[in-house]
Amino acid sequence: MSEIVQADQGGIVHTGSFVPTREQIQRLERELAQMPQVTDSLPLRHHFAPGVYMRELTIPAGVMLTGKTHKTAHMNIISAGDITVWTEEGMKRIRAPYTFMSLPGTKRVGYAHADTVWTTVHVNADDKTDPAEIEADVIDHASEQVLDLPGGQPALTGGDA
Repeated sequence: MSEIVQADQGGIVHTGSFVPTREQIQRLERELAQMPQVTDSLPLRHHFAPGVYMRELTIPAGVMLTGKTHKTAHMNIISAGDITVWTEEGMKRIRAPYTFMSLPGTKRVGYAHADTVWTTVHVNADDKTDPAEIEADVIDHASEQVLDLPGGQPALTGGDA
């Protein structure tokens, strides 16, 4: 069963009733890893403020990707675009602008229908400025290593929108 929530504004515009398991998401991630990758061509920007780290990713239309599993709760901001997101909570189509919180342990798959800007906002109590050091603090590397993906990066693939 599907539901239209806010068709003409930002926010969740469509939800699906299918709820994938973590195993299904990881299986899809392994399949995506076998396809052409666009990881290095995605614009990624890092922003810092006292106690805060923001990671801003631009996802071109037609790209499917998986995110990393985070250890901590954090905020997400979809500031531009249109993306379908698949998690253990179900499938949601989101149009910007939309802000929401992720709980620890969440794993996502996304498909960008339009160029999408997705920013994650993390606590950075030590005011670190090296993204790799901050990632070591916030990413659940144990769950990511189970997949044995090259470079530990989320699987990404280009395609037609």
